[in-house]
Amino acid sequence: MAVTSLSGAEPEVRTKAGVLRGVREAGTAVFRGVPFAEPPAGALRFAAPQPVRGWDGVRPAVAYGPPPPQSGMLAQPPETTGDDWLTLNIWTPEPDPAAKLPVMVWIPGGGYVTGNAGLPEYDAGNLARSGTVVVSLNYRLGVEGFAQIDGAPANRGLLDQVAALRWVQDDIRAFGGDPDRVTVFGQSAGGGSVAALLAMPRAAGLFRRAVAQSVPGTFFSPELAADIAAACAAEVGARPTAAGLSAVAPDRLPAAGDALSAGIGRWRERWGPITHRPIPFAPVVDGDVLPATPWQALADGAARDVGLLVGHTRDEHRLFSLIDGVLGQVAHEQTETALHLLAPGPDGARRYREAFPAATEEELYELVNADWLFRMPSLRLADAQIAGGGRAHLYELTWPAPGAGGSLGACHGLDVPLVFGNLSSGRPAMLIGDPPFPEAEKLSARIRSAWTAFAAHGDPGWPRYDADHRLTQLIDTRPVIAAYPEEASRLLWQDHAFPALSLLTQ
Repeated sequence: MAVTSLSGAEPEVRTKAGVLRGVREAGTAVFRGVPFAEPPAGALRFAAPQPVRGWDGVRPAVAYGPPPPQSGMLAQPPETTGDDWLTLNIWTPEPDPAAKLPVMVWIPGGGYVTGNAGLPEYDAGNLARSGTVVVSLNYRLGVEGFAQIDGAPANRGLLDQVAALRWVQDDIRAFGGDPDRVTVFGQSAGGGSVAALLAMPRAAGLFRRAVAQSVPGTFFSPELAADIAAACAAEVGARPTAAGLSAVAPDRLPAAGDALSAGIGRWRERWGPITHRPIPFAPVVDGDVLPATPWQALADGAARDVGLLVGHTRDEHRLFSLIDGVLGQVAHEQTETALHLLAPGPDGARRYREAFPAATEEELYELVNADWLFRMPSLRLADAQIAGGGRAHLYELTWPAPGAGGSLGACHGLDVPLVFGNLSSGRPAMLIGDPPFPEAEKLSARIRSAWTAFAAHGDPGWPRYDADHRLTQLIDTRPVIAAYPEEASRLLWQDHAFPALSLLTQ
């Protein structure tokens, strides 16, 4: 493979499938909407991703591909134009095979029901200008990507991610990337996807390092996932099979998932804690695509040869409290419900109140929600990695977000604009404030330096995490390396294995 244009002109790169023409933007070459698999439509709908067919001539790669159909629960879903959902985007400072630059592959989050690599907050120009090739990708979501249905492989969204990583192995050298120095990174459901990839035999050898930001602890058993899929299919009058759901237009299925989420409380006695958030879709521990939970797989040594950088924000749940309309007004009954649903063990509610005797009802509510969904799963991923003989670095983002009147603290999603350096574009930028504070610029530069150094050399700039000292980088305007700060929560959860979530009643 070779570069087919000179510096200064529109960059052209020859891939295995054909020649792509990108654009130059602020010192980088950018290629958008590059297909890494065939569109999952027609006979390929609900199938594993298939290799993309080649093309003749030069294919423009100047516009993002259409995002997959997705939920409208949090915002108006983006308009889709076509079914070519499986595309990726590349930013490179030097599209030259001799450059051999580290590669970072971004997996967007969104609760496994939303996700769009074309959002402005994911523009990777700032990261690429540090000397890194950055790839972002789309993958199937919701019913299309994660519903457990007869006649279809499980975890199709994860299989899409594997297909994109295989494309990177085959083609990234032509864009200046080193296929032997690939790092996957993602936040929220993207972080959960990274954790799943670490546990997947199909993904073995496709990346050397992983950055998992705010890893959710929700992984489903096949029985729970199939029960949810049946309820979702019933919303559109279909059978929960590949054949039955293939008769339903793709743009109708996210609305069915949203309707299920809106009334998910009626399933509480059967589906348990996922009805609290709600979380109708997640990776399924099916025994094949995903043989075990990430915590079990890593403890068994599945990723001992992969460097891991993992962490969470201090106030993970505060943003969700705002979205849910309970910020500043959590009642005792709401806290009790959350504690009984989410706290580990039969006496978890009592143990939480004893561990945090001075906490208000709202503080307890946010603590148990944050610990169950993001903080403890992220911490325990580091524990599992070192137990399996691997290397891990741990962080906690403690810098309080100045946006929204400073009420959100170090909330979920705050790391996204800081990692990408997009402090005034995209929805997460509202967390930073307008205009961005100078301290945010400095903090973002420091975080980007740590992430890209880890991708390049495996060292983000602070000591490894170990079971004796639990050294953690506290990311703030004045960074501090200290023992893991959420010790009370750690002790509450230390015996919880984060198993696949199962049906409560058969």
